[in-house]
Amino acid sequence: MNFVEELRWRGMLNDMTPGTEEQLQKEMTAGYIGFDPTAASLHIGNLATIMLLVHLQRAGHKPFALVGGATGMIGDPSGKAAEREFLSEETLRRNQEGIRQQLTKFLEFGEGANSAEMVNNYDWFKEISFLGFLREAGKHISVNYMMAKDSVKKRLETGISFTEFSYQLLQGYDFYWLYKNKNVRLQMGGSDQWGNITTGTELIRRKEGREEYQAFALTTPLVTKADGTKFGKSESGNVWLDPALTSPYQFYQFWLNTADADCPRLIRVFTLLSREEIERLEGEHNEAPHLRILQKAIAKEVTIRVHSQAGYDLAVKASEVLFGKATLETLRSIQIDEFDIIFDGVPQTEVSADELANSKDITDLLSVASKGEVYASKGEARRAITQNAVSINKIKVSDPAASVDLEWLQGRYVLVSKGKKNHLLKKS
Repeated sequence: MNFVEELRWRGMLNDMTPGTEEQLQKEMTAGYIGFDPTAASLHIGNLATIMLLVHLQRAGHKPFALVGGATGMIGDPSGKAAEREFLSEETLRRNQEGIRQQLTKFLEFGEGANSAEMVNNYDWFKEISFLGFLREAGKHISVNYMMAKDSVKKRLETGISFTEFSYQLLQGYDFYWLYKNKNVRLQMGGSDQWGNITTGTELIRRKEGREEYQAFALTTPLVTKADGTKFGKSESGNVWLDPALTSPYQFYQFWLNTADADCPRLIRVFTLLSREEIERLEGEHNEAPHLRILQKAIAKEVTIRVHSQAGYDLAVKASEVLFGKATLETLRSIQIDEFDIIFDGVPQTEVSADELANSKDITDLLSVASKGEVYASKGEARRAITQNAVSINKIKVSDPAASVDLEWLQGRYVLVSKGKKNHLLKKS
């Protein structure tokens, strides 16, 4: 597998320094990407760069993931309109561990020649004094060079602190340290990182006193939607890789709701499907767009990778339940600990034993016993039933006077479907 060619056909190659492709073809090469632990979890905006490391390893090269325990204390000004708030060391350590656990789902760590490694730049920066850093790094990079970087120029109008201004020097020194101590020759990242990355290649060149390239840079395009807007956020904000922040169901639904125009790009960037598989799926999708074949293929592969097969299966089951394709048998298969996950965000009402005993029929149950939260009145409930708009546990109800002797799922739940909307009744 040719790493650069793989990136090219997938549309994942934005820019690279001269000699990068030749170096990768010549020998196994160590390359790294940095992740600042500014949150307890990575999000899908990070996935494109994670996939760079995945393809690097699949091509026989050695991936390094750098967690910025030191640089995370400052924050990268790239793409930011204002300075970040500083995080405590305790918060940074907790965030670092969360990121480490997530990366193990994508990269193979172990003892092999090209096994992935994780490093933390706090391990080397904690030993360097301010004066020592000025001598080691600051002496070799001019202010004019640093001022020319886009990440700095865009902030000059609004103001940039010396702390953020120095960020590219810190990232550049990361590359130099890894070059000297881990034989890392390549740094990769999103296209917005080009300035910071090339500061590293320049620092290595100047400190090593060589004109020819010894260190290399490669970037991938930032993933945007077909309309040019930023990709990676849902209505509720970031789509996280941590199930405690974004459930497997919510994660799966995000990909399933992708616009058709975005799918050709996303399936190449975020899945490991081959060119032949992708082109076949695109052909099938174009013949029947309503089946959402591309969306389902992306959602399946990425959800399994991030949340496991079990997480994917639960997300699919939740989709079937909430969007009308499930049967009573599907509902019966839901385990007691899955109800809260599947019905997170669905309106719920607790019904007491007395309220059940006093309900004469389905109409009473849907209006009186549910405290008016399913239907505001008996008349409204009766009309909905006679109009064939009500299902109980996915079975249509046509008789307003039907008995309330219902099957309570797992002995506690009844699902009421009001047209396409769902409401869960729970025995208190």
